[in-house]
Amino acid sequence: MVKRLILLLALLSAPLSAESRDISDAELEQIAGLIFQNECASKEACLTSWNEGEEFASLGIGHFIWYPAGEERRFSESFPALLLFMAKQGITLPDWLNSHPTRPNPWPDRHHFMAASHSATLSALRQFLSKTKGVQAQFILQRFRQALPNLLTGLSSQQQRHIRQQFERVEASPMGMYVLIDYVNFKGEGSNPKERYQDMGWGLLQVLEHMQGRNVGLAAIEAFAESADQMLTRRVSLSPAERNESRWLPGWRKRLSTYVTEARALLEQPE
Repeated sequence: MVKRLILLLALLSAPLSAESRDISDAELEQIAGLIFQNECASKEACLTSWNEGEEFASLGIGHFIWYPAGEERRFSESFPALLLFMAKQGITLPDWLNSHPTRPNPWPDRHHFMAASHSATLSALRQFLSKTKGVQAQFILQRFRQALPNLLTGLSSQQQRHIRQQFERVEASPMGMYVLIDYVNFKGEGSNPKERYQDMGWGLLQVLEHMQGRNVGLAAIEAFAESADQMLTRRVSLSPAERNESRWLPGWRKRLSTYVTEARALLEQPE
């Protein structure tokens, strides 16, 4: 307990940074597993999905977004970026993607995508995504590492200080890296002006912005989850009625509850 208090005091007194701490391969593997559980209940069939009411497919352990041609990109598209990342890592992509990794989603809508769910193309894509979970985890980590500098762009010095303090407060708490990485993958950085309803966002930026307090530990994780719940509840209330986003709120809240559950479980482990 004394060692833990000394570590937390050291983290609180450290100078503010726009960079996150390093994490081990084992920690990243654990975080990736939790993200896959959150997105897919760890089911391989869910690696190629298209949720009802959405304009895009959701692929891989992080349900990376892939839009068909001509569709308005309200939410940040991430599957083509994943493919480019994989190619740079020396991963051989499926032939139909290898020549054009940034091509648009060839299925124009959910109906056509679901009709092709057992086709050779989508079956092979699921196998490919199943075999490359580790690289997908590295991509998720890279996106997270880019988040904080993006969050601070255009903010006043006072706003920057608050965002950094809350970021580092969560980061220094049990399962804090899981919480931050998962939320960026889940709802984005919050810096994309297109990801707004009535000029109100719901990403990591908005969650940190609305957090209060300075204590690290379980209290910080609870504060993050509470702020995230408020931002997502606001999103639903401001969303277009035809999207019926209230149907997703219970699942979103279940995901947020894992932040506190995982943090508490880590604290309860014997030292």
